[in-house]
Amino acid sequence: MSNEKSGKMNSLFVAIVFPLVLIISVVVYNFVLGDPANFQNNDPVHGHPIDTNPGKLYATIYKGGFIVPILISVNLIVIIFAVERFITLARAKGKGRIDSFIVDVRQHLANDNVDQAVAVCDAQQGSVANVMRSGLERYKTVLYDATHDKETRLQSVKQELEEATALELPMLSKNMVILSTCASISTLLGLIGTVLGMIRAFSALATSGTPDATALSTGISEALINTAFGIGGSTIAIIFFNYFSNRIDAITHGIDEAGFSVSKTLANRK
Repeated sequence: MSNEKSGKMNSLFVAIVFPLVLIISVVVYNFVLGDPANFQNNDPVHGHPIDTNPGKLYATIYKGGFIVPILISVNLIVIIFAVERFITLARAKGKGRIDSFIVDVRQHLANDNVDQAVAVCDAQQGSVANVMRSGLERYKTVLYDATHDKETRLQSVKQELEEATALELPMLSKNMVILSTCASISTLLGLIGTVLGMIRAFSALATSGTPDATALSTGISEALINTAFGIGGSTIAIIFFNYFSNRIDAITHGIDEAGFSVSKTLANRK
């Protein structure tokens, strides 16, 4: 699949995921968490959660207010794009270990078996192999080109490697910004929900006479539920972001090492 086609499919995927996730979250909030059966007197607005699970848990989460479906959406987005990154980076890594692949290619180049080195790249099928294959194809083209000196041939191979690398790197880091954004806004959204819940709780305490126990408990629930969702979503997003960043760094290092191997082999030829 070409990088251009892959980019269009990714843009379409992102455009579909965001509204779909929001719709699912609103439906779950209103019809699962807010099911009247989860509340005493079948009253989601004024009724307390029933005493049995899972209805009690669902009702408690529902009391978190309108921020809850937004936070559910953020958490779902983190999970969806984490799965997408797992699949994409697994394909980018290719088959087998990258370091073993580079060693195999180096051995074939040392023995002037360029075609076998290309075959190893075809079998590996990762981003490192794609860059290495592009460099090897140019390597084969310029290796015995008597019309250019050694330095010109070397620069030609390096340029091909740089162009192939420039095509592979965006695919590796694509959608990482979504995870980093979710890590930031999840905490902020949770904080907003917390503040709104505390405002409601203090408003209940401020009433003359006996405080409104229902409004007080609702406000506290809203504050705590949003805090939990916000911190939880941010934590998960940060963990995934750092994990994928390390995997991307490993693949990028492999690409650099592969390019260096091809260039060095050509440079050492007499």
